[in-house]
Amino acid sequence: MEDSMSNETYHRALSNETSGARPRVGVPWRTAKEEADGNRLKIEYYYQAIEAAGGEPVPTSLSMSAAELDQLARTLDAIVLPGSPADVDPARYSVKRHPKCADPDPARERTDCALLDHAFAAQKPVLAICYGTQLLNVYLGGTLLQDIASEVPTSIKHDRNGLPAGVDPYHGLRIEPGSKLTALARAAEVEINSSHHQAIEKAGESLRVTAHAPDGVVEAVEWTGDANWVVGVQWHPERMKNDRLAEALFRELITAARAGVSGMGK
Repeated sequence: MEDSMSNETYHRALSNETSGARPRVGVPWRTAKEEADGNRLKIEYYYQAIEAAGGEPVPTSLSMSAAELDQLARTLDAIVLPGSPADVDPARYSVKRHPKCADPDPARERTDCALLDHAFAAQKPVLAICYGTQLLNVYLGGTLLQDIASEVPTSIKHDRNGLPAGVDPYHGLRIEPGSKLTALARAAEVEINSSHHQAIEKAGESLRVTAHAPDGVVEAVEWTGDANWVVGVQWHPERMKNDRLAEALFRELITAARAGVSGMGK
């Protein structure tokens, strides 16, 4: 697997038909800087989770032209939008930037939006994670809390500040009845890891809020606009090995991708 898509790799990807054995899952680089530096430390968690679920992760460069990105998207069977240390540009949801808001990553926003354009038009499944969920929500017209600690009275720790490197805080999760998450978790309450300082404020169009932290912070959304499988979670299932719900999320993404491939006669 290459760190980024060279011209040779890009054209090879376009010339190969999806085999059907392992659905191709596009994964944008977390940031333009990580891609430029070839820093795969955190993006590898997503690749490994996709592979364990039966998919083929496809690293998706943030530097492709719109035409290249559109052509690559046509070869994909599903999308995973990963986390990021960046924050979505508040101008996208028409609010003034909060002092605690991190710098945006325009290349990441452009890439995610292009992939979502294709996924919704072609009804390809999407699993959005942390930053990916926030971008999905804004893409669909929703808004964000720009800094939970400043805007929500809570004793729950949602971010990793002050903790040793690689250590996530955990907290409870209340799942709404009748949601996809309920079926996957087989429980109404579970424990999840947490590493975010922003969260959904107003849900985007056709997004149903399906889980909350005990303090009311939105932790998951599901698309209700049509039958396409689109789920956004605020935690990091890619880092929760041997967790039933975490593994089930990636398996269901791959199951939905296989159903789409079969439906298209690939």
